[in-house]
Amino acid sequence: MGGGNQQMQQMQQQLQQLEAEKEELNGEVEDLRDEKGEVDEAIEAIETIDTDSTVQVPLGGGAFIRANVEDIDEIVVELGGGYAAERDQEGAVASLKSRKDLLDDQIADLQEEIGEVEAESDQLEQQAQQMQQQQMQQQMQQMQQQEDEDE
Repeated sequence: MGGGNQQMQQMQQQLQQLEAEKEELNGEVEDLRDEKGEVDEAIEAIETIDTDSTVQVPLGGGAFIRANVEDIDEIVVELGGGYAAERDQEGAVASLKSRKDLLDDQIADLQEEIGEVEAESDQLEQQAQQMQQQQMQQQMQQMQQQEDEDE
């Protein structure tokens, strides 16, 4: 019976590890969704701002400065890997939409991974329940045998 308890403890540890992994993956999905929201905001801003518009430019630390847009067709867009490129309005929107598609793909991959972790966790929980039932049945049989021997 001691081996069964050790096996149950191992299953509990595995379940805890799977839960931690699932939480980490959910955190990554949330980060990607936040980034996707920022991309959506950038697309909306680019589509609504015109040349000679006045905008609030973030300086960091919660500080902003008013600036006039001299030319909406000179937008610098990050390409990834530390690279950026100057794009016109349409090109900037297209680049951002491509990034958004990539984020959607990454989110879908992570959600698939979360599903796999959940399935593994469910399977482990079922095994643990079966093991508990078997242990209870063995204990009941042992108690019954002792009662029979006492009589």
